[in-house]
Amino acid sequence: MSEKNEQGKRAARDRLVQQRERQRASERRRRTLIVASAVVGVLALAAVVGLIAANSGGKGDKSEAGGPVAAPSGATGKDSLAIQVGADDAPSTLTIWEDFRCPVCAQFENAFRDAIHQLEKTGQIKAEYHLATIIDGNLGGSGSLRAANAAACAQDVGKFPAYHDVLYRNQPQEADDAFGDNAKLIELSGKVPGLDTPDFRSCVNDGKHDAWVQKSNTAFQNGGFQGTPTALLNGESIFPKKGNEPITVANLKKWVAEANKGKKPGMVTPAPSGS
Repeated sequence: MSEKNEQGKRAARDRLVQQRERQRASERRRRTLIVASAVVGVLALAAVVGLIAANSGGKGDKSEAGGPVAAPSGATGKDSLAIQVGADDAPSTLTIWEDFRCPVCAQFENAFRDAIHQLEKTGQIKAEYHLATIIDGNLGGSGSLRAANAAACAQDVGKFPAYHDVLYRNQPQEADDAFGDNAKLIELSGKVPGLDTPDFRSCVNDGKHDAWVQKSNTAFQNGGFQGTPTALLNGESIFPKKGNEPITVANLKKWVAEANKGKKPGMVTPAPSGS
């Protein structure tokens, strides 16, 4: 009789252990779903904020910066309004419209920076960056313009990618026009080896590329885009989703692989020091 009791107790303990394991597994799945939903939700909310910013863009904008339009070195595309990163012969093109004061742009960059750089460095894509000044128009100030001019100055010496990333990693709050101070932009250039030079400082302080930035912003406003950031893979919008698939690092790599199927990667040249 005691042996049967012991067997019954063991069976009950086994059932209890199995039930607890099922509960733990269920809780892990629930947490995974919550985290995944939160990530998608942040991107979706970011996209909505970007749409609102773009749709109200232009309020209080200045018409055009004075002086001749001086495109940065190596600028490409229509009217030389794009700054390219990656191999010329990469099989796919990622087109990105951004504003250095735009918080959604920073979220996009922080989430996808490493994946984009990996795809660039392996010759899978070339990225074409177009700069806009939407937040200046919405909130006042000049941080979008000043930061874009400074980034174009960095492009003149082949250090746009590194400085671009530094600006987004150190982006102030949207309402804080810290990038409107050239001294702040020059200070941040110290984070890119070899960028803080007398020529760079002169380019920033003189607003050498201001008219070019304003021309780029006009192209954005006339382009029918819905917000910043706008991300297009071979001309097709992929932010915040492509078709019915939300943008994720895995999906971005998958979409590029699908677009590049049967094509050779581009010939990548070594990046300049500090990039």
